[in-house]
Amino acid sequence: MKIVALSNHKGGVGKTTTAVNLGAYLARAGQKVLVLDLDPQANATETLGLNPEEHTSIYETMLGQGDISRLPVATNLENLHLIPANADLSGIEVDLGADEHRLARLHAPLQNYKAIAPYDYLLIDCPPSLGVLMTCALAAADEIVIPVQCEYLSLIGLTKMVDLLNEIRATGVNPGVVIEGIVLTMADGRTNLTEEVINEVRQQMNSIAYDTVIPRNVKLGEAPSHGKTILEYAPDSKGAEAYETLCNEFLQRHGAVLSA
Repeated sequence: MKIVALSNHKGGVGKTTTAVNLGAYLARAGQKVLVLDLDPQANATETLGLNPEEHTSIYETMLGQGDISRLPVATNLENLHLIPANADLSGIEVDLGADEHRLARLHAPLQNYKAIAPYDYLLIDCPPSLGVLMTCALAAADEIVIPVQCEYLSLIGLTKMVDLLNEIRATGVNPGVVIEGIVLTMADGRTNLTEEVINEVRQQMNSIAYDTVIPRNVKLGEAPSHGKTILEYAPDSKGAEAYETLCNEFLQRHGAVLSA
């Protein structure tokens, strides 16, 4: 099982949208996928059609009191399961803030779970902050995918993410974690700014920037309010086409090809 954290400390960049929709298309391609919602706002949980208050989060597991194998629940999509989030997760910042071993609180249970997990990929939807939950996710992941909105402030956020990842490596908890890719999101092809940001990211991060660019798309914005991924809500939309293409590129990078 490959553990992939989708992370950016800046909010509103398409992180959750990418986590759930990449997960949906990977599942459709026959991959066994588990999404871990690590954001107390539980947006990924709701997008996948589940009520956060009716399910158990990974909160107790991070405190050393729960069994992670009991947490995954089925979604409406075959091959796609979810470890939901709820408001309890917000307590992690207080409970583990002073714990000198906090970076291992997610790393350890996920590494143990790898040996028995019936999944090909675990996608972690991280909260938009630089707090305990995000740093724990980075310390637990094999790879990081960073969604970057096509605006200049996002370029600053990208630099901060790279710096944070270097700090995580330096702790020794997860020295092998790498940035798997940069996904450019919310692109508006009518503006010069979008083109300039895309060019800047590709100049700086050419080897890891995805060719696929996710456009601004009304259907992508509407789908979560219906508790659906774009695959379920508007499979013929431009947003769906982009995430299908992203899935194909992701699988090619990992040595596979999207099924026809």
